[in-house]
Amino acid sequence: VQLQASGGGLVQTGGSLRLSCAASERIFRAYNIAWFRQVAGQERQIVAGVKWGGGSPYYADYVKDRVTITRENDKNTVDLMMNNLEPEDTAIYYCAAGSVLGRLAIQYDYWGQGTLVTVSS
Repeated sequence: VQLQASGGGLVQTGGSLRLSCAASERIFRAYNIAWFRQVAGQERQIVAGVKWGGGSPYYADYVKDRVTITRENDKNTVDLMMNNLEPEDTAIYYCAAGSVLGRLAIQYDYWGQGTLVTVSS
């Protein structure tokens, strides 16, 4: 398995969740990794991303100040800490790896299986 997402669950409005994307050594050391989310019937939208070599992460405007993406080099994971969650954040969250840190799903080569986040009102 190249990428495996975990950490989803049910949380109340205002709550927090930490998602984790476990990557293979090859992927983690050479690819940029991003988190996307998808609601049924809609396209996947980027949440945040981080380059394999470090540098400033990318955050989508609609989640800025509510999420933090971090690379855990000792665990080969890319974690997404989400705070102050809202019902509109309910979606399946996917991690993806690509040679560029793009904003579009089509720009990514590898995908994890997704983890469901449900935010109750």
